[in-house]
Amino acid sequence: MSNPEAGRRPGGEQPPPGPGRISRARLRTPRAAAVAGIIFALLLGLALVLITVSSPARPATVGAWLTYSSRRDTLVLALNLVPFAGIAFLWFIGVVRDRIGDSEDQFFGSVFLGSGLLFVAMLFATAGVAGGLVADPALRSGASPGPDILAFGRGITGNLLQTYAMRMAAVFTMSTSTITLRTRVASVWISRSGIVVAAILLISVGLSPWVELLFPAWILLFSFDILNSGLRSSPGRRTGPRRSRR
Repeated sequence: MSNPEAGRRPGGEQPPPGPGRISRARLRTPRAAAVAGIIFALLLGLALVLITVSSPARPATVGAWLTYSSRRDTLVLALNLVPFAGIAFLWFIGVVRDRIGDSEDQFFGSVFLGSGLLFVAMLFATAGVAGGLVADPALRSGASPGPDILAFGRGITGNLLQTYAMRMAAVFTMSTSTITLRTRVASVWISRSGIVVAAILLISVGLSPWVELLFPAWILLFSFDILNSGLRSSPGRRTGPRRSRR
């Protein structure tokens, strides 16, 4: 019979995990980050495209546009994609922070986490307000909502998405690019392109709804870089078991 105490060290200490366990754990994290980032980018990009193509440029002057079942169903589909995009984005934040590890700068790490959480909150608030407008029972009966209601709803959702959510996305992109430049956990061109995307989102968002697609597009490129390079070994992580101090 095997002795359960045979694998223990003197003093009751457990032996350090073998290299196989460490390598498997290190391989799972970049893959999880990449998959979460790809899912978020595709879902958010699809939702933004569906919202853009289903709503007219000036819905206040076209009061009956929500009464068309095809446009309303397209908008409902886009809004239903938003919660899943937010969940994937939170997972993406968690696994990227875990991978960066001890090399994460506290200042930029706080900005990275805070801007990401605020972005998700603003995104959910936008979807909630828009969903409340679409869920109006009068729309299903064929009645046209008043132009004042449409203008008010469009103003709230537009400000939440363009003025607040996308600018938080710009801060998130800027802080992520700065962290990856300092820690060298991603390709340099990914980090530098993120700074450019962040500057465009800060300045040009609101001029065109298609500018908002730059954020999920950059997350998609970043995720593919993670998947290809395995998020290069971070200096904040140890590659082997720790040595005991004497």
